Amino acid sequence: MAALLLNDARNAGSWRLAEYEAGGGYQSARKALTSLTPEAVRDEVRKAALRGRGGAGFPAGAKWGFVPQDGAGPRYLCVNADEGEPGTFKDRRILTRTPHLLLEGIIIASYAVGVHTAFVYIRGEYEMIARRLEAAVAEAYACGCLGRRVLGSEFGLDVLVHRGAGAYVCGEETALLESLEGKRGWPRLKPPFPATIGLFRQPTVIQNVETLANLPRLMADGAAAFLALGRPKDGGTRLFGVSGTVVRPGLYERAVGTPLREIIFEDAGGLPPGRRLKAVIPGGLSSPLLLPDEINVAMDVDSLAAAGSMLGSAGIIVIADDTPIVTVLDRMASFYAHESCGQCTPCRLGTSWLAKIASRLAKGEGRPGDPAEIERVAGLVRGRTLCPLGDAAALPILALTRKFRTELDAAVAHPRPPEAPR
Repeated sequence: MAALLLNDARNAGSWRLAEYEAGGGYQSARKALTSLTPEAVRDEVRKAALRGRGGAGFPAGAKWGFVPQDGAGPRYLCVNADEGEPGTFKDRRILTRTPHLLLEGIIIASYAVGVHTAFVYIRGEYEMIARRLEAAVAEAYACGCLGRRVLGSEFGLDVLVHRGAGAYVCGEETALLESLEGKRGWPRLKPPFPATIGLFRQPTVIQNVETLANLPRLMADGAAAFLALGRPKDGGTRLFGVSGTVVRPGLYERAVGTPLREIIFEDAGGLPPGRRLKAVIPGGLSSPLLLPDEINVAMDVDSLAAAGSMLGSAGIIVIADDTPIVTVLDRMASFYAHESCGQCTPCRLGTSWLAKIASRLAKGEGRPGDPAEIERVAGLVRGRTLCPLGDAAALPILALTRKFRTELDAAVAHPRPPEAPR
């Protein structure tokens, strides 16, 4: 399978404009601007079944179709580069190695929706990466790929890079918008949805970095070829970041629907000698973990949902048999307690309560009712918060407690010494 996103990233100097153009860069944007109407571009993306790569998996073409085209005011595109999901590092590769691929995708999406100002909201910790993206934007302006007449056309587009402050919750689309407007990054109540009332109360499209980076190749090869790479309702390839106890951790581009077992044991080389698989988190920390007998699942949105988990950001975390499940629970619960914005009472109190119990278990100080209490509290958080962070905390913890209840009970009955600080 030919790589769509990682092929050019292997070239020396791949982040530079000259290298990108030498490989055919900006030709898809030029084709869209000169040969296609915005509606034709939207139709092509719909037919390709390009689903969002940020977590929710919503079809990009359908999202663009919600943006009203008859209003007098501006429309905006916001690129979610706030890659804060633990286990996820795919967007970092695109931003670092092929930032012009993202910029070309931004041009195509902006033209399709009628956007003339786009913002890239980048994770606060990505200091060097932000500088590289800003350099790419400057190159694009200098050569006429951005500005009043993009690639010599009548279409104008400005792209601005905005650095976040390192809050996980700002990966949620409405919290991102609040932060961009200079306010505290608190999620908004929906509806209204950003497609109609978004940034500065104007129609707004919010897309993940990887989603937009797929557009140049999609437009070059056509919707049918892109769709054929993946599944009938989920076209193309995906970047799978594999971390944890594997021989070859890293980033792998594979067709949507590739079995999880194949990615772990063929691409990533399986587990080191002497180690056995205990569990897998398939789509970043917020996705419910799977047991060894559940990893034959296809890595696409619908298949993982049917298996009781989710594809999310496709960050695969492999857990070996020598990792105590109380350690996984402790790290998981402490992360969500730290990152809760505190706006919703169930999330603010529930995540801190879960973290307190999980910490007690990890220290060998668990009480007989703790596993049941964890499940009860997570159940109270689930479905009762303004944004998905509450469910992101509750769902993986519920899956962990139900699938490893015996081990949690054993941790209470026979506590082991806590791990040494790392």
